[in-house]
Amino acid sequence: MRMNPSPKPHADSSQLRAYWSGERDSAYIYDALAAAEPDRNVAGVYRRLADTERRHASFWESRLVRVGLVKTDRGPSCRARLLAWMARHLGPVSVLPILARVEASESHAYDGEPDAVAAGMPADEYGHARIVQAAAMAVGGLPGRTLEMIEGRRRGGNGNALRAAVLGANDGLVSNLSLVMGVAGALANERTILLTGLAGLIAGACSMAMGEWLSVTSAREMALRRISIEQTAIDELPEMEKQDLILIYRAKGFDAASAGRLVDRLFQSPGSALDALTREALGVDPDDLGGSPWSAAAASFGLFSLGATFPVVPFAVLTGEKAFAASFALSAIALIGIGAATSLFTGRTLLSSALRQLIIGLAAAAVTFGLGRLIGVSIS
Repeated sequence: MRMNPSPKPHADSSQLRAYWSGERDSAYIYDALAAAEPDRNVAGVYRRLADTERRHASFWESRLVRVGLVKTDRGPSCRARLLAWMARHLGPVSVLPILARVEASESHAYDGEPDAVAAGMPADEYGHARIVQAAAMAVGGLPGRTLEMIEGRRRGGNGNALRAAVLGANDGLVSNLSLVMGVAGALANERTILLTGLAGLIAGACSMAMGEWLSVTSAREMALRRISIEQTAIDELPEMEKQDLILIYRAKGFDAASAGRLVDRLFQSPGSALDALTREALGVDPDDLGGSPWSAAAASFGLFSLGATFPVVPFAVLTGEKAFAASFALSAIALIGIGAATSLFTGRTLLSSALRQLIIGLAAAAVTFGLGRLIGVSIS
């Protein structure tokens, strides 16, 4: 049983504004999802979620008015505008995995907040998945793939691909920037730095590609083995498997009779029973076992190479201090861009994510530069 958190003091002015703007951002994003969604049933789910968020925003707005605070209405945040743009131009599926992670990370924001608890907001935040399910039943059924993405149970999807792209490019950028700065600190000439940077790019990209291929292949093999074990259990212990599935559906809100009838229908077709148990008991989508390992390897190779290119290119076209300064500046700009992109997944503000990424990347480069200088001087 989850223990109740210790009560917090009532929100101060900055917290009230943060709560208000956060709920308005969420409503704005869900409205964009509803407008972009071609399936009217699914769009109806998004509109219901937007209505919930607007109700929360109105609550905090009333608190701002009550304490005499002036609302500074600057419209949606940059992150909300970017997610809404992605939904409109890339489709709702591109946003759902990102939004699921943000919702999960912020689901406990109101724990112990007296005003929010009194208004029942924590329950709303915890129960968004339940809201989606209830709305799906009310409007005629929400496709399972979309529901799983909203609930954050799927690992696939364009949002996760975007996250992998950002992190892959970041790996290439930081590792090769550190390598190039270390060699530059050792007072090597531009040709040596360029060759070292290119070698680091190729070696790192190959290593990342091989690691990604092994990771995806191993995950697929593990999932297939688990599905095979589940099939054996259905063949040898069908009644036990029926009871397991009934318990799962009971936990989802079905009564005993309805759960029993549904499971009996599923077990009339062995394929349907295996599909249901694979999804519900194992949490595995048999139609999506992680994608192609070759595609994953190629993407990893390309993204690492892209990030690793920024510190190297200036040494191919410039010389001396100009090459060093250009490499440093270009890498800093790329670090800022990657940091800003990570704010989509972490829930942090764009500025704080960009600054954190810049500081970490430059700190790594400074350390290797200093070590390179020490080693270079010692050898000389």
